[in-house]
Amino acid sequence: MEAERDVLTLFPIADDPEVGRWLAALEEGRRDTLKELVRVTPEAVDWRPAGGDNTIGTILYHIALVEADWLLADILGPDDAPAWPHDLLPFGDRDSEGRLAQVAGVPLAEHLERLAAVRRLLLDHMRPMDAEAYHALRHRDSWDVSADWVVHHLLQHEAEHRAQIAWLRDTAGGAASI
Repeated sequence: MEAERDVLTLFPIADDPEVGRWLAALEEGRRDTLKELVRVTPEAVDWRPAGGDNTIGTILYHIALVEADWLLADILGPDDAPAWPHDLLPFGDRDSEGRLAQVAGVPLAEHLERLAAVRRLLLDHMRPMDAEAYHALRHRDSWDVSADWVVHHLLQHEAEHRAQIAWLRDTAGGAASI
């Protein structure tokens, strides 16, 4: 009997196969992030290393906020975007000194719900998009940007923060203060 094989491919999850493969890549990246969060203890969510700026909770909030902002402000734009989801994202991105706004006292489950809600919003708006719209430049105040570049950026952004999350999780696990 032959063993079951893993299938490593990006099955399209949108109306247009090209757009669908990019969205599948976003979902694959999110699964990787969620795997890194499995061993995060409640105490580790708000743990901050000596001299460190960010916690796992702050980074998770930031990932959700950045994804929502790129979708609403840049992919959809001011004329077509729904209202900002203040119930999900009530805080700004940065403090007065340019550091990530600190989000503390929020359980991991709430961060995960936020990430899932923002991703549903993104998928709901991008699944019907055709390749022409996906590659079209959108002219914004500070730059011209396409949805394909935004998705590429979101993949990279989350991957970079995933590494930070893993480091914080592993470092917090050995910290005497926990």
